[in-house]
Amino acid sequence: MLDAVAAVLTVLVVGALLFLGGSVLLGRGEAAPPADPDRSPLELPVDRPVTADDVRGVRLSVTVRGYRMTEVDWLLEELARALEERDGEVAALRARLQDTGRAAPGAEDAPSVRAGGNGSHGDA
Repeated sequence: MLDAVAAVLTVLVVGALLFLGGSVLLGRGEAAPPADPDRSPLELPVDRPVTADDVRGVRLSVTVRGYRMTEVDWLLEELARALEERDGEVAALRARLQDTGRAAPGAEDAPSVRAGGNGSHGDA
């Protein structure tokens, strides 16, 4: 009988210690206060558009209950690729607009090239 009481007390003490340890490591269920939108430990340029290298340079702080670094690193890499694609498209469109602007004054004399044509045929 005394052995059964000792076993029950041992199980209760071990359970209480596990619960206490889990509470200390994982928190006690309080919600974190909302982040201040005007303050961020991250620094991004304010005087120019954000570039892919700016995104790649971001380093997030890690806490005990932090994030999965591989997932966030993957996400940042995808965002950097999207920014590179956007910047490439913008540069191509600007160059195309500049070329169109230069060709506009003499456009009446030059033969027009239609979509799908390569401009090598005399009659389009």
